[in-house]
Amino acid sequence: MNRVAELMAAWAVELDLSEDEQNRWKVAGLAHDLLRDADPDTLRMHLPPTLADLPDPILHGPAVAERLRLGGVEDGELLTAVAYHTIGDARFGRLARALYAADFLEPGRSFMSDWRAERRVRMPSDFDAVVRDVASLRLRNLIERGSAVLPGTLAFWNTIVREAA
Repeated sequence: MNRVAELMAAWAVELDLSEDEQNRWKVAGLAHDLLRDADPDTLRMHLPPTLADLPDPILHGPAVAERLRLGGVEDGELLTAVAYHTIGDARFGRLARALYAADFLEPGRSFMSDWRAERRVRMPSDFDAVVRDVASLRLRNLIERGSAVLPGTLAFWNTIVREAA
């Protein structure tokens, strides 16, 4: 979480965002995986039925967002970013897209280190292209593994492709 928060904070500074917005980006990075190691069955009990059917490895995002919402957080984009940081969502704005990319590109991950490092260097100056690269790779990995592509993931992909056209 700290590595993601550091990336988010650095990108926010590079984008010359306000201090409040920089803090918001850092909070998204710090909060996104708070429940990553929690028991999936326990997380499901606290989620709305529409989210309880998600696969175990991605339940933590919606669960964190739900806890933040119940705790009084009303920032819709922040909640959406945290909830869907692993799968993408067509409603993603810049904060959410940055979190989606940072979660995948953070330097603590051991796979594809050169590919990920090159994209970290390109962020945020080549923001949209890097987000597209990350989404493309994640989608390709799902397809190659024979995994289902969630509707939100496909909608996110279609949104960023249409924007690039």
